[in-house]
Amino acid sequence: MGVVKQIATQARRAAKRRATLSRERILRAAINLADRDGIESLSMRKLGQKLGVEAMSLYNHVGNKVDMLDGMVDVVFAEIDLPASGGDWRVAMRQRAVSARQALLRHPWAIGLMESRATPGPATLRHHDGVLASLRTAGFSVDMAAHAYSILDGYIYGFTLTELTLPFRNSEIAEVAEDIMEGFRPGEYPYLAEMAVDRAMKPGYNYGDEFEFGLDLILDGIERVTSKDRSR
Repeated sequence: MGVVKQIATQARRAAKRRATLSRERILRAAINLADRDGIESLSMRKLGQKLGVEAMSLYNHVGNKVDMLDGMVDVVFAEIDLPASGGDWRVAMRQRAVSARQALLRHPWAIGLMESRATPGPATLRHHDGVLASLRTAGFSVDMAAHAYSILDGYIYGFTLTELTLPFRNSEIAEVAEDIMEGFRPGEYPYLAEMAVDRAMKPGYNYGDEFEFGLDLILDGIERVTSKDRSR
């Protein structure tokens, strides 16, 4: 009787898991797996195991793996601060860029997928429309809004990808720099050695701090070009 009771309990638990399965729960579980193991390792079988259901049960909520990736990307876009239209475009773009980088650092697998979706979800569309609205209501022409959006996204994705692929963490940079410099002959790479010793190896150095410095340079350039465009 004990075995029968155990089987019945397991059956009830499995039925409960199936009953509470939803698209949102599936997407969140998929994101957690991708965050932990990378997007390449994600499969419907592994996702089903994590959720305690058969892989086929997932197809009641996601059409296929492409649909699941669309949904995962949409969740990441929903995590990025949406710029408000009608305010200071520079403040809005800066806040949006900082928020986007933070979201991508949380979900490194998403960088190569954010702009690749042929069937974007509502949060993705709302985000893109919000960015354009912020620029257009600030007086940007359609062309200038396109230029600004393109250069900002290129910088956000490119910087974050570089940051994620560096061969060290901030706490390890001094040790890594020392190991590299041990292979130098005296005076062989003087400017590289100078940069390592006088900047990268100093206490508190964080490569990520370069992001906002570069972002402000880009915003300065956009503001300057936009002012010229308006005066024509």
